[in-house]
Amino acid sequence: MRKIGENRYRAEVGMYFEDFKVGDIYEHRPGRTITETDNIQFSLLTMNHHPAHCDSAFAEKTEFGKPLVNSTLTLAIVAGMSVPQISGQAVANLGWTDIKLPAPVFPGDTIYAESEILGLRPSKSRPGQGIVTVRTRGIKQDGTEFMSFVRSALVHSRETAVQGKANY
Repeated sequence: MRKIGENRYRAEVGMYFEDFKVGDIYEHRPGRTITETDNIQFSLLTMNHHPAHCDSAFAEKTEFGKPLVNSTLTLAIVAGMSVPQISGQAVANLGWTDIKLPAPVFPGDTIYAESEILGLRPSKSRPGQGIVTVRTRGIKQDGTEFMSFVRSALVHSRETAVQGKANY
């Protein structure tokens, strides 16, 4: 919360660069149960017509025996789950690397996420901002890790965020 007046505070999303510490792990909650409708709509919206995502009769004949959740949907949800802690004060995402998908996700699974701070570096070209690098893991309700990725974001310091959001 940021104080904006006498007895008045404004909610803020995300942490500032100086709030992060290498090695800290943030568990992102709440979780999200993925429905069959989520999967089909996202797959068709993104033009991914692979029948393993949207054709139950086809999916029953695969090694999984049922539809798979589109992995880019789970990537979007897991990344979104991390925003309140990791990138709510970001200026921009700078890159994504090492995306791994070690286990499938099925409609009806509930997914959770956690992020570990891997690195912090003040920006050389943008005073008052810094680069936060995290490893984020997606974990199913049974504890199975189904996804991991590393991403870097350019994040405001408290000083630059307040300057840039005076009326936000």
